Amino acid sequence: MSGYPSPRALLDKYELRAKKSWGQNFVGDEHVLDDIARLAAPRAGGRVVELGAGLGHLTVRLLARGAVVTAVERDRDMARVLRGELGDRITLLEADAARLDYAALAAAGPLAVVGNLPYHLTSPILFDLLDQAGQVDRAVFLLQREVAERLAASPGEKDWGVLSVFLQREAEVSVERIVPPGAFFPPPRVHSAVVHVAFRPPAPAAAVLDPARFRALVKAGFAQRRKTLGNALKAGKVAPPEALAAALAATGLDPGRRGETLTVEEWAALERALGPASTAA
Repeated sequence: MSGYPSPRALLDKYELRAKKSWGQNFVGDEHVLDDIARLAAPRAGGRVVELGAGLGHLTVRLLARGAVVTAVERDRDMARVLRGELGDRITLLEADAARLDYAALAAAGPLAVVGNLPYHLTSPILFDLLDQAGQVDRAVFLLQREVAERLAASPGEKDWGVLSVFLQREAEVSVERIVPPGAFFPPPRVHSAVVHVAFRPPAPAAAVLDPARFRALVKAGFAQRRKTLGNALKAGKVAPPEALAAALAATGLDPGRRGETLTVEEWAALERALGPASTAA
């Protein structure tokens, strides 16, 4: 945005350097920032939680679109920049983005969540968000391209995995644009991608009896991709072998298939076929 200093200029102003150990690569490309802000705050007045607000380049664009922004930042140096540049235009929350109470943040209404996520924090943040998906309307993330493609993959594709199943049970996921290394300062070694996640209640065919057991079942099915579904589930010890065999038969699933070929609905049907969680081992 015109008038807001570049990442390099802000780092120089506050005598800081990007922390490689924290995965800090700051987005400076105006078109990428504008696209992310548009997806996260399509209308003025929306409440947005920005994870890892950093130097504030996305934050100012969210504000320009009329969003009410809670900026989450655990790096004290970055928090100092945000206070210095944006002051009381935002609510600054110095906290771990992977351990947020979205219910408290959503007290005044549904939330959008947005952020440029470091690779090593992507899974913890997504699992935390999934545990509280009912509090969030949408999420827009800038991720490593390979992670983004994994989240948006389809059954049977090499990228289809545990997070694909979990997230797509709760949301519609789409890759909006690919972002080259040159859009960041300092530039990373990989391409990134913008992912849009539109949360909605799971479809009836994706309903489960026990969400924790569903996750354990899916994790077991993907734990050893070379194993057949039947053998992988037995190794995972999610339920007694006879219960697993009966559930596979009841759902018509071939135990000789591989876990990565199952759809979200098939995984859910398999979990339901195991019966009430209290009767499962």
